[in-house]
Amino acid sequence: MDDLYWIGVLVGIGTALGVLFAALLATSRAGVALAAVLAAGAGVLAGFGLGEWPHALAGGVGGLAGSLGAARLLTGALRRGGTRWGTATLLAGAAAVLGALAFVPALGYLAAVSVPLVGARLHRQAGRRYAGLRVLR
Repeated sequence: MDDLYWIGVLVGIGTALGVLFAALLATSRAGVALAAVLAAGAGVLAGFGLGEWPHALAGGVGGLAGSLGAARLLTGALRRGGTRWGTATLLAGAAAVLGALAFVPALGYLAAVSVPLVGARLHRQAGRRYAGLRVLR
């Protein structure tokens, strides 16, 4: 049971690292690929730091899931008029929260599943720019 807990923690930490790398790098397709590779690598290193290969695999999978989900969210926000560093700051804050929640039992697994799902859902539902108060003219 102890291994399941730590694998869940490392999946959550990998997801948080993926969100952080995507926030910093994912403004182009090359940036998304670089963020995914760096997040997976950082997750694997964190996994080997705390355990053996199952832990490293969990960290790598979490890193991939977090970076790809957050990259969809970031590119959608930038396309609709969000500022680069403002969006990155919000995603970095979300990464810190995800990293802290990874230590709650089972929430690391939930984070690795929910971040890509939320990114895909928001990307699919996104329209173009927000009209704002222009409709009142």
